[in-house]
Amino acid sequence: LSHFAQGFFSVLQKLKGTTEQELRIVLLGLDNAGKTTLLKQLSSEDVNTITPTQGFNIKSLTSHGMKLNVWDIGGQRKIRPFWKKYLENTDLLIYVIDSTDKKRFEETGLELSELIDEENLKGVPVLIFANKQDLATASPASEIAEGLNLHTYRDRAWQIQACSAVSGEGVQDGMNWISNNIVNKKRDD
Repeated sequence: LSHFAQGFFSVLQKLKGTTEQELRIVLLGLDNAGKTTLLKQLSSEDVNTITPTQGFNIKSLTSHGMKLNVWDIGGQRKIRPFWKKYLENTDLLIYVIDSTDKKRFEETGLELSELIDEENLKGVPVLIFANKQDLATASPASEIAEGLNLHTYRDRAWQIQACSAVSGEGVQDGMNWISNNIVNKKRDD
């Protein structure tokens, strides 16, 4: 099992004894940010054979009475207008950013702020993965958070997490955040 999948399942371990719960997770970000690599880490698949996502991938992971439906939707410019169609009943938005692609920080920031304003995502927690931290040219997560004005998001829980989808590093920490902020909160509702 990859680090990522282990992280996910350890999160699910904590849910034993709960009734069948489903979490709908939407995975978004610009093309080439590393969304599919992240999803493959999650399902312990080979991360070396990835082509750009045309349309979307869906992975359903079930463990300990918890079903995670992860929608990985392509990030090419022509696909992005369709993102909105997938946002209904979302429990969590995972937004992936290529930390090395400084030229597109503004673009990715605009896409994210548009998502945050979507009616269907009102109050929905956001986990932002600052991906590709294994590369020397990556900007630190704190810098990206500042550039994205994350501190202005006061109506929801959010977290920015430095990670490498290829090595799995940092991904576990993101999963722990999901467990603490979404899963436990859902149980208390």
